[in-house]
Amino acid sequence: MSDETNKTEERKSLNFIEQIVEKNLAEKLNDGRLQTRFPPEPNGYLHIGHAKAVCMDFGIAQKYGGVCNLRFDDTNPTKEDVEYVDAIREDIKWLGFEWGNEYYASDYFQQLYDFAVDLIKKGHAYVDEQTSQQIADQKGTPTTPGTDSPYRNRPVEESLDLFQRMNAGEFPEGAMTLRAKIDMASSNMHFRDPIIYRIIHTPHHRTGTSWHVYPMYDFAHGQSDYFEGVTHSICTLEFVPHRPLYDYFIDLLKPQESNYRPRQYEFNRLNLTYTMMSKRKLLALVQQGLVAGWDDPRMPTLCGYRRRGYTPEAIRNFIDKIGYTKYDGMIDVALLEHAVREDLNKRATRVAAVLDPIKLVITNYPEGQTEQFDAINNPEDEAAGTHKVTFARELYIEREDFMEDAPKKYFRLSPGREVRLQSAYIVSCTGCAKDDQGNVTEVYAEYLPETLSGRSDSARKCKGTIHWVSCTDAVDVEVRLYDRLFIDEDPSAVEGKELAELLNPDSLKVLHNCKAEPFLLQGKAGDSYQFKRVGYFSPDIDSTKEKPVFNRTVSLKDTWKKVVAKE
Repeated sequence: MSDETNKTEERKSLNFIEQIVEKNLAEKLNDGRLQTRFPPEPNGYLHIGHAKAVCMDFGIAQKYGGVCNLRFDDTNPTKEDVEYVDAIREDIKWLGFEWGNEYYASDYFQQLYDFAVDLIKKGHAYVDEQTSQQIADQKGTPTTPGTDSPYRNRPVEESLDLFQRMNAGEFPEGAMTLRAKIDMASSNMHFRDPIIYRIIHTPHHRTGTSWHVYPMYDFAHGQSDYFEGVTHSICTLEFVPHRPLYDYFIDLLKPQESNYRPRQYEFNRLNLTYTMMSKRKLLALVQQGLVAGWDDPRMPTLCGYRRRGYTPEAIRNFIDKIGYTKYDGMIDVALLEHAVREDLNKRATRVAAVLDPIKLVITNYPEGQTEQFDAINNPEDEAAGTHKVTFARELYIEREDFMEDAPKKYFRLSPGREVRLQSAYIVSCTGCAKDDQGNVTEVYAEYLPETLSGRSDSARKCKGTIHWVSCTDAVDVEVRLYDRLFIDEDPSAVEGKELAELLNPDSLKVLHNCKAEPFLLQGKAGDSYQFKRVGYFSPDIDSTKEKPVFNRTVSLKDTWKKVVAKE
């Protein structure tokens, strides 16, 4: 294969933004400089949709030797909190990225204010005293032009005086706004004299009460990019119609002789089935007590996924799988779960845990005797080693692993049938005991001493293998089985229902009577385990040795493979 063919195939594997960046760097645009930024609003926790943007903004800079800065868009003090700032920092680091510098939109409040004053002086902005509803009514429609505000042509000196008094705190919130004077007949609705400043008297978490007017997002965003020297302003597709407005303001801001300007590029946002991404609705879930906080393991927040046991590698791999395009679509959440299984299969330690225990008595095994067997930590990793498990006369097994009247293709315990106890012996079921209601209370079997797992002289085979935990050293653990939070495939599209009505009633099941091998007590939050034949689990942040609590990260059943098979 020729070098030229190799280069062509490599280029085909690049996403369209990588292709743009490579072209710009080759052309020495911005003197060959690459600078991106991740600009979250500190009004909520980051979710899986933000992770896609994080991987793009930081990943593109990392790949091509540029720098990505973190900039908090803190232009609305009524919704912002230091709690969110700290959480955003933690999530970005957890995903595996570091920022070059940390900025805030509030760093530029004075520059933005000065620019607004300059716009007023040049006749590009005016103070409007109409209500927000009156302004909205005058905007028109995409097919009909808007109508001018009665304040649109007020004298420059009057607008300047009012704007300064707005910032001095002389007027109540909502009494006045500053609007850009552009074109009320523009086909782009964002050009119809957009509001660029409003009055807010809530103290700001960084600037206190220094300001009483705050810039709107569309006014602060593009200029902040310009002030910082951003070269590639990468965002999602909903900002496509906003781009001309950003360019308009930057044309008025930058010196005419300067060739530098940030250039905006848009990619598709992440939409997941059975998932809601609106920060407003996620906040409502928390405030209404429908979930146990932003880090509830059912939430699509990064802190929720982290608590559930997702790894940053799994999330980054998932984002690599779905890629970046210029059209929106819906991604099956099963693909995310598949990526998690792929990653955990390589790293998770295998342990035995019995979620619905019933006692198995090995009637021919000596009372009081125990043996220590080696259990493989991870068959996918030769370096993972082994750990010891205790075998004894009385064991716990899953209740579903015994059936008194079993069908022909049932390969677990049933009277007269044999099964392999994982890492130990083959046993032959001899019967069971029942209570007065006919419920099975104990299962009986006899072990075959010559069938110890791993012995070279053991030729005995059987079709079924089950896991177990010794009654002599089993520990009690609480297990939380998490499932999808919403019933509907697209909960955001459901109309006429309250949030509570959209929730999956089986999204959380708590099991209190589970038995596990004591090896699990070594685990801490962030560790990954595969409960044999059950699923992947991780210790909860509230787990202690006195009260171990494990969250199910994902089940072993891979529904994504079924989706692919259907296609």
